[in-house]
Amino acid sequence: MTSETDKPQRIVMHDPRVLDPKEELVRRSHLTDEELAQILAVLEAMGRWREAERAMSEASQRYMKLGETDMRALRFLIAANRQGVVATPGMVAAHLGISTASTTKLLDRLSDAGHLRRLPHPSDRRSLALEVTDETRRAARESIGHDHARRFDVVAALTSAERDTVTRFFDSLVATAKATDVS
Repeated sequence: MTSETDKPQRIVMHDPRVLDPKEELVRRSHLTDEELAQILAVLEAMGRWREAERAMSEASQRYMKLGETDMRALRFLIAANRQGVVATPGMVAAHLGISTASTTKLLDRLSDAGHLRRLPHPSDRRSLALEVTDETRRAARESIGHDHARRFDVVAALTSAERDTVTRFFDSLVATAKATDVS
């Protein structure tokens, strides 16, 4: 038998009327109830998207049997290959923001698992060229590629003005993240 405390309760995550009743952080007294409801609807939709994106990412990682950083590295390498760019370990390190030692461990893992080949660089004898195996490329296309195609279709269905608005919205969100970067 479940008690009252075991029953799931809706916890408010974004409503400043509950989380910041004295407007110490979120100024909202100038907003109408309708405007506040719209803002909260956007924030809640963003939360649902973050959860859906997290679930998709975890499903892709399970399907590919890889961790998040490994998946990011493979996506980068696949994109570089598609663009005719010879990818190197240094490029992977820079893209992921990790050390040379961590990059070597990552590339060893991917190579040992059959996801990646290290080849002589075509023009720089001091470097290696990295190439994703055909099998891994196909698996990534089946998991991540189809998800991306569906998202592309959603964005393509917007009007030009809506796409501009969404782009400004996301760019503004990115700016808030940069403004609070503690690194």
